[in-house]
Amino acid sequence: MKLPRDISGQALAKKLSRYGYEITRQTGSHIRLTTIEKGEHHITIPDHNELKVGTLSGIITDVAQHLQLTKEIIIRDLFR
Repeated sequence: MKLPRDISGQALAKKLSRYGYEITRQTGSHIRLTTIEKGEHHITIPDHNELKVGTLSGIITDVAQHLQLTKEIIIRDLFR
């Protein structure tokens, strides 16, 4: 499955809430998310209208590694 080309940082933050990520702070144009599922984990997402594909891919890879899932499973769950 291909990554979406038009997802915003805010929309991604909402979608990641299904994995327990919550917004813990926002500084300028970056959103900090934290989860305590499978240990504490922090990610930072740019608050842009459209995330670049490489940035989105990197965020999803980081989330997949923390949750010990494949990147494909995360993509399917978030964007189907």
